[in-house]
Amino acid sequence: MKPIPIGYQATFETVVSDEMTVDFEHADDPLLGKLHPVYATYWMAKHMELAGRKIILPFLEEGEEGIGSKVSVDHQASALPGMKVRVVAEHLRTEGNRVHARCTAWNELGDRIGEGYTEQVILPRAKLLRIFEKLQERWQASRNRPADR
Repeated sequence: MKPIPIGYQATFETVVSDEMTVDFEHADDPLLGKLHPVYATYWMAKHMELAGRKIILPFLEEGEEGIGSKVSVDHQASALPGMKVRVVAEHLRTEGNRVHARCTAWNELGDRIGEGYTEQVILPRAKLLRIFEKLQERWQASRNRPADR
């Protein structure tokens, strides 16, 4: 990976959709179904990871890939469906093959609605594919074993 300048930023913008509101997908339980008509924390985490990934893309070398390894979110305020949300990731440091970024999210009113942190691990693409293949093999083997009695 080419060096990433400290402070380098990447931005992701989206409009909050109804799909991005709080819904724990248990329609039979009113406390775990569609709850709040606001931008969900888990969507903010996804968008922070996406912005963090955008930091590494211009700096990856041929045959390299990044994979998310950490994300943390402090959800501080709301955004409603139809509102624009802007997430900015800022490169803090690179330690070995780990790229650390601070993320901040704002709604279109200018309210800071979240702060967070992401980490991407940079690996050779071939190594990452081998890791996935071995996991697939282990999973298939576990599904073919007779159930314990």
